[in-house]
Amino acid sequence: MQNPTEPTDQVSRLEDMPNWVPRAAAVAVFTILAIAAGLWMLVQIRSILLAVFVALFLSFALEPAVVRLVRRGWKRPLATFAVFMILVSFIFGFVAIMIPPVATQIGVLSETLPVFVESAIDFADEQFNIQLTGDTILGWATGLADNASGYVDDVLFRVVGAGSFIGNFVVQVLSVLLFTYYLLADGPNIRRKLFARFEGDRQSEVMRIWELAIDKTGGYVYSRLMLALVSSIFTWVALTIIGLPNPLSLGIWVGVISQFIPAVGAFIAASLPVAIGLLTDWRQAVAVLVVLVLYQQFENLFLAPRITASTMSLHPAIGFAAVLAGISLMGALGAIVALPLVAIMQAFVSAYFQEHEVVASRLTDDGLVPRRKPPAPPADDEGEPAPA
Repeated sequence: MQNPTEPTDQVSRLEDMPNWVPRAAAVAVFTILAIAAGLWMLVQIRSILLAVFVALFLSFALEPAVVRLVRRGWKRPLATFAVFMILVSFIFGFVAIMIPPVATQIGVLSETLPVFVESAIDFADEQFNIQLTGDTILGWATGLADNASGYVDDVLFRVVGAGSFIGNFVVQVLSVLLFTYYLLADGPNIRRKLFARFEGDRQSEVMRIWELAIDKTGGYVYSRLMLALVSSIFTWVALTIIGLPNPLSLGIWVGVISQFIPAVGAFIAASLPVAIGLLTDWRQAVAVLVVLVLYQQFENLFLAPRITASTMSLHPAIGFAAVLAGISLMGALGAIVALPLVAIMQAFVSAYFQEHEVVASRLTDDGLVPRRKPPAPPADDEGEPAPA
């Protein structure tokens, strides 16, 4: 049987509760709701935050060029516009140069496709005794056409999705360019308002970090441009000697793609000229592959270390890990942004953490340093070694 005094006891316990407990519970609930609302807002505006983040790094990369023009007497908005026009001209020029070889190879593929089909039919007949006649191929095509109706909706859905993706990508690119222009054109005022939030030594440290970011990002772009120029010229000359069609366009393709797409850029760049070589003569494809592989080794061992020594020195393993992390976090843009970001972090660590000289050891010299002998025991008064 329930005790009638229990409700009274509960009320008395509530009355005895400290006054701060309800307030603490209300603050905790409000904090949790505020954090949840903040996370929801971040998810909703993540595309804008990504655009601002990428624009910030682009402004770091273009800042040295804008400052150079400003020091020559240009107004900063005009200097920013000029640098932007150079960047846009470079992008559109690259696309325009790549259109002719792609269109030409599509024509070559359409002409050589019947020959490939006939060769495949003869190979199947000789090696596997499979009779591929015109009626057989037509029957297969008819069967595929009958089964294709079930895939029409899926294809249309994918086409619509691709169109939506392209539209979002264009909007994202325009947003990045707009934010980058404002960060460059009004850079000093924006930085002045940001630095005004800090005092004394902390303000100097923030300025130092900002300058490190500009130097490292600008150095990264400068080193990539130099390597792309050298790679383009070498590939152009090599493909001309090999006899591949459109060597200039393919040389620019290899130079730009191999340098500005981290980690896998060299493989993507080499795939196009090798594929074109296969369409013309397999011996040309082999020659192109050998030449590009040899140049890549020369670049990694001799050229890149000298060019990046004064701009951005980054261990290949760290760079590869940074690219993988960038792809997992932000996709393709993350792969491009990852290297300068890690370089900035590395510069920050080297600037704020003192390095000490490392004592010679077999651990740091591939075992070439002899093992240290234990110190001899001190001698006694008669010159004899003291007992251990």
